[in-house]
Amino acid sequence: MKIALVGYGKMGKIIEQIAIDRGHEIVARLNETPTTATLNNPDVAIEFSNPEVAFNNIKLCLENQIPVICGTTGWLAKKANIEKIATENNTAFLYGSNFSLGVNLFFALNEQLAQLMRKFSGYLVQLEEVHHTQKKDAPSGTAISLAEGIIKNDDRFDAWKLEQTSGNQLGIFAVREDEVPGTHRVSYKSEVDEIEISHTAFNRNGFAMGAVVAAEWIRGKKGNFSMKDVLFSAPQ
Repeated sequence: MKIALVGYGKMGKIIEQIAIDRGHEIVARLNETPTTATLNNPDVAIEFSNPEVAFNNIKLCLENQIPVICGTTGWLAKKANIEKIATENNTAFLYGSNFSLGVNLFFALNEQLAQLMRKFSGYLVQLEEVHHTQKKDAPSGTAISLAEGIIKNDDRFDAWKLEQTSGNQLGIFAVREDEVPGTHRVSYKSEVDEIEISHTAFNRNGFAMGAVVAAEWIRGKKGNFSMKDVLFSAPQ
């Protein structure tokens, strides 16, 4: 499979090595805005750039009928527009706030715990994420996905908010520290005890492997997808 890397930073380089190890060819390594020529006719594009340029990067690829796997967070206000562009151009788009298998299992566990805890109003829920200082967006896309999972399953909340909250808002606390790939914690605290689930990434390899597996899965498909689609149909 021919892969274009749109965004060739730390993640892009790890994705490159994993893709090559799995027998794929990297036909483009781009840090600038892609063009039809510089994309070099790939079977799929993997986009890990930054929030300011992600929309235009993805749009250009989709308009060239190139399926896109996107792991860039912080631009999701325009996600519905991108999904429409993918449909109009008869191609495929897959966004993941986190491509790690472990994190996606954590998402499912988080939703199950939220269902259990919604009847126990004595427990206050809090969400915390810790990332490296180079991460530009806050809260992380993974934290937002966790918050949305809680909100969907607990009618005490109707929205999330960064830091201090009021009313029916679920609080997300973002911490930035040197050389931390990513830690997420969900806690339920009462006057007598605390229940906590967490996921800690040791390096970026799990994210990169998931992105390559998603690229392998999406080839030949049409429509808009998530990692749930990949994990449901891909061999484990």
